[in-house]
Amino acid sequence: MATGAVTTATITHATPGATYAHIANRDWESDAKMPAAALALAAGCRDIARQLVEMKYGDGLNVAMGGGRANFLPDSVSDPEYPGKKGARKDGRDLTQAWLQRYGERGQYVWNQAQFDKIEPGKIDHLLALFEPSHMNFEHDRRQDAAGEPSLAEMTGKAIDILARNPEGYLLLVEGGRIDHGSHNGNAYRTLSDAVALNEAVKTIVDKVNLEETLVIVTGDHSHTLTIAGYAKRGNPILGISVGVDGKPRLGSDGKPYTTVGFANGPGGTIPLTERPTLTMEQATAPDFIQPALVPLKSETHGGEDLGIYAIGPWAHLFQGTVEENYTFHVMNYASRIGERLSER
Repeated sequence: MATGAVTTATITHATPGATYAHIANRDWESDAKMPAAALALAAGCRDIARQLVEMKYGDGLNVAMGGGRANFLPDSVSDPEYPGKKGARKDGRDLTQAWLQRYGERGQYVWNQAQFDKIEPGKIDHLLALFEPSHMNFEHDRRQDAAGEPSLAEMTGKAIDILARNPEGYLLLVEGGRIDHGSHNGNAYRTLSDAVALNEAVKTIVDKVNLEETLVIVTGDHSHTLTIAGYAKRGNPILGISVGVDGKPRLGSDGKPYTTVGFANGPGGTIPLTERPTLTMEQATAPDFIQPALVPLKSETHGGEDLGIYAIGPWAHLFQGTVEENYTFHVMNYASRIGERLSER
C-alpha cells in the first residue's frame, strides 16, 4: 500500500513521526537534539528526520507534508523563506536533497504555496513538503505567511491524489497538530479555528474517497483542560462572555462577567492571584485573547477525558462504546486484511 503523513506540526513531531520512525526520545527530531552518547552508539541512533528520508520499509513514505524544515537542513545553510535562520542539522547533510536523490524523477520537494500549487500528482509518487522551519502557522495566521502555506484540507486533497494512484490502496494519517498548541497557549480562538480547519480536511476526505472501500477514522490522542460554562443564551459567541436569555451578562460571585470557554490551568492564570478583570465581549472574542485559567502555568496541560472515535466506511461499525486506544489499530488492521481478501476474489 502507499503511505502518507500530513500535519500542521513538524513532520518529525510525535504523531506523524510515529508512522515511520523508531526512536528513544520523541524530541530527537534532528541530530542537533540528540545527546552525544546516542550519536556515538556503535549501531548508530538515527534522528527522526533522517529516518524519514532513509526508511527501509518498502519504498518509504510516499507523501510527507507539514512543517519542520530546519530538521532537514544543515546548520550552515540559510532557510529559503527566512534568510536570517539556519537549518538545525549538525551532520552537514541536506536531507531535502537526499530525498530527491533517492527518488529521482518520481520524487519532488516543495516548501511554499506556489510550488505546492504546481504539483502534478500523476507525474510523481513521492512528495516531501516542508512549509516552515518549525510548525506551520495556525489557520488564523496562515494567509499572512509571505511564502504561502496550503491549508490542511489542501494538503490532504493533494496527498489523496498522489496515494490513490496505487492500485493496492493506501494508508494516510492527517493531523491537525496545531489544535493542541492553541490549547497549550491558552488561546481558544486558535484552538477552535484549527479544529474547523481539521473539519474541512475531513470533508475533503469524504468527498474524495469511495466510502464503500475506504475506512475513515477521526479521533484524537488526548484532551485538554478546556471547559465550557453553561447558561449562555442560544447563539451567544462561544468565545465571548456568557450572556443570558435576558440579554444581560451572567456574573460571578464577584459581580463580574465570565467567559463561556476557559481552561482549568494555563497562561490565563495570574501570579500573584488577583481580582478578575471586567471583560467585554470584544476583548473575549479577539483572536489573541488568552482565556482565563484557574491555575497559572506557562503551558496548559493535557486532560484526562475519554475521546470520541468517529468512523465511516467499511467496518466502521466496530467502533462502539468506550474502547482502549490500541483497539483503533486492530480495527484498521482487520479492515485492511478483509479488504485484501475481498480484492483477491
